[in-house]
Amino acid sequence: MNVLLTGVTGYIGGRMLPVLLDEGHTVYACVRDKLRFPPQYRDHPNLRIVEVDFMNPDFSTLPSDIDAAYYLIHSMTTSLTHFDEAEERQARSFTEYMNHTRVRQVIYLSGITAGEHLSQHLSSRKRVGEILAGGNYALTILRAAIISGAGSASFEIMYDLVDKLPVMIGPDSLNNECQPIGVVNVVYYLKEVLLNEATFGQTFDIGGPEILTYRKMLEIIAEVRHLKRRIYTVNWISARLAAHWFYFITSASYKLAVNLSDSMKNNVICQENRIRELIPQPLLTFRQTVEMALEKIASDNVLTSWKDSFSSSGLNYKLSQHWKVPEHGVQTYEVSRDVAVSRDEVLRRIWETGGTHGWWYANWLWKARGLLDLFDKGVGMRGRTNKEELSPGDALDFWRVLIADKLGGRLLLYAEMVMPGQGWLDFQLTEKNGKLVLTQKATFRPHGWKGRLYWLSTMPLHHFIFHGMIRKLTTPASLVK
Repeated sequence: MNVLLTGVTGYIGGRMLPVLLDEGHTVYACVRDKLRFPPQYRDHPNLRIVEVDFMNPDFSTLPSDIDAAYYLIHSMTTSLTHFDEAEERQARSFTEYMNHTRVRQVIYLSGITAGEHLSQHLSSRKRVGEILAGGNYALTILRAAIISGAGSASFEIMYDLVDKLPVMIGPDSLNNECQPIGVVNVVYYLKEVLLNEATFGQTFDIGGPEILTYRKMLEIIAEVRHLKRRIYTVNWISARLAAHWFYFITSASYKLAVNLSDSMKNNVICQENRIRELIPQPLLTFRQTVEMALEKIASDNVLTSWKDSFSSSGLNYKLSQHWKVPEHGVQTYEVSRDVAVSRDEVLRRIWETGGTHGWWYANWLWKARGLLDLFDKGVGMRGRTNKEELSPGDALDFWRVLIADKLGGRLLLYAEMVMPGQGWLDFQLTEKNGKLVLTQKATFRPHGWKGRLYWLSTMPLHHFIFHGMIRKLTTPASLVK
């Protein structure tokens, strides 16, 4: 059958794509930017890539012979106050488009929205469901609380808190209850409701086998990691103060931290469990999902991560808008050096840059820049999903990968840190006079006098860092001091 899948570059959508392809469906994968599509699936015979932005859709480019569709779009990290307006607009556009197709079913993954005083995030999720319900098709809604698994925003925030804080003092909301569900269970439910007529026009709460407090989940992560942690709660820490705590300690963006912290004021527990009889499966405990996630992280096998979506930066642009580095009206700093190691070795080093490995030279300065970015409500040092491989669209600390071409010997990064201008960092391998040469070039397009002052103030650091970095990248390890 023909299945339309939105949110392909997101956490859940990225996991649904291989599942649907393995099931033999023809998948119309909707992305805002074709360059960000996962490269490992591009040549699949049952795949059709569709470039569309449901904020301003062009329906003429969209297919009409659709049997079912997954709505996995959200905008929680695009704004602190108006993301619900963006979500409404996208839902209305999607519904209008669906009404011009032959689609029989739309499947929507929402949040558990029980209670009267919902957070803005949960209220928006509920409103999107109401809009989608107005279409000329059968709507199936699956409502989940925290989705636990390697790469999920909620799990990584809790993981970072446990990893970095021996003693935690948090808000009373840590004692609120939640019914977390493993990502593998979520994906199975999403697969099994597809054109299952028993689910048409139905809303199901999906959750794991346990009801836990947020505090207990943190304690379980600590136990699995064999870490001793003390957690205290006080009533004077507001949701906004807690958000700052999450933001500075974890890899969450400021907007995500604020909206998730606000959502913690609600108990998110399944109100019914009908789907367990309709679609039976072994439900993983939270401890089991943590153990599985840690195995994935240790083996560098995290399939999708929230940080690689543009939601981790709160920015909205196409990679193609920036992959051509400007040459006029810019400031540049460039260093080149003959490579004294093999081509494969220098490429390996370049591709392992950032994240837990670091930036090869004066890593404390890179961390300091990331900390400054956090104080400016930027992305900070987000890390990276895969320790060895990079693809266009991947997050790399406070950069975004634009080009990752090992065959051509080029890695191009675009700056997502807060600064008065735009920045690019380019690594290129070339041959000159029979020798392999690595060129490392920073390009900055300043915005006004503040941008020019910023560049001038960082010039000494560029000189210090770049020369040390390129020496580490190109010199045999035994000769590097």
